[in-house]
Formats: sequence, C-alpha cells, structure tokens
Amino acid sequence: MLLVVCRDKGTAEWAAEPIRIGLEKHPSLAVFPLVLGPHNVPMITDAARAADDLPMAVFSAITHSHDHDIAAILDALAEALRATDADAAAVFAEFTEAGLGATPARDLWRNLMGTGLSHFRGFVAESFRDEGRVESRGEDILRILAVRGVAVPDAARQRITTCTDLAVLDEWFERAITAPTADAVFDES
Repeated sequence: MLLVVCRDKGTAEWAAEPIRIGLEKHPSLAVFPLVLGPHNVPMITDAARAADDLPMAVFSAITHSHDHDIAAILDALAEALRATDADAAAVFAEFTEAGLGATPARDLWRNLMGTGLSHFRGFVAESFRDEGRVESRGEDILRILAVRGVAVPDAARQRITTCTDLAVLDEWFERAITAPTADAVFDES
C-alpha cells in the first residue's frame, strides 16, 4: 500500500490519481494510493478522542498543520500522549514533529511539548542504552563461564540471554566469576 499524507487539498487530489506502470495503452500495474489530507482526515481537538486513536490524531495534526485550529489539535494530541505509556508517546511525538516539517505548527508543537518532548526522547535513548547494557551483561556472563571452562546447557543459556532485569544480571555476573556450574549462577543461597 502506498500512503500519501498531504497538507493541502490540491496536492491530495493530485496524489490520489492512479499511478500506471507499463505501456500507455497496456499498463501492467496500477497503484491507487491511499491519500490522507485535510479533506478526508477529521480535525481531532478533543484529548479523549485523540487518546482513543493516536495514529489518527497524529495524522490530524499533520494534515491540518496549516489550519487555523492547529493549536487545538496539537493541544489534544499532547494531552493524549501525556496519558499514554512513554514508549508509544515517544514514537508518536517524534512522528508528529517529523510530519509537521518546517511549518509554524512544528514550532508550536515543540513549544507545547517543551520538556515533555525532551523527556520522551530521553526515555527512548535510555531504553536503548538499558537494552544494550542488558544484552552486553548477558554476553559477559556467558563469556566468563566459557573462559572458566564451565559448561552452559541450552536452558541456562536461554535463561541468561532472555533475562531483561539488569540488577538480576549483575548478580548472576558476580556469581559467574566463582560458580562451579552454570546452575550455580542462578542459586541465591
């Protein structure tokens, strides 16, 4: 599917025309884009409605970025994002900012989100750092056991590589330094 998002009706109408590939009188393929524009995307100015359909609320902000009601649309979206989980909010906030492009609405969005957008960005960056540390710590545990000549059964390897709790992995790391077996790494006694 080809999705086209436009800020003005004229461009949206042009983009909705089928794209024919092949010979003029015998096209081998025709693509009918799905076009979202101000003519067919509702203006979502209510935070509860925005929270019910965040993707549509984002498209509402992008497609109506030149509309006189853009402040109300962005306010509703910002309020909805603050009420959702941080992972999803970060993605939708970044997508909104990118979709607004170099418009005055983007500046309004940045001012509206203020530290909120920075917080979302920080949360995403921290999440990626934590994932990297978790993966690295699991690899460290396996490496220590391998260097020490301790056999690691598949079940133990799986338990180590699928653990996402950095504090637990840190404990296992310390135990791996002296553990006589892989199972002893998990022993809390």
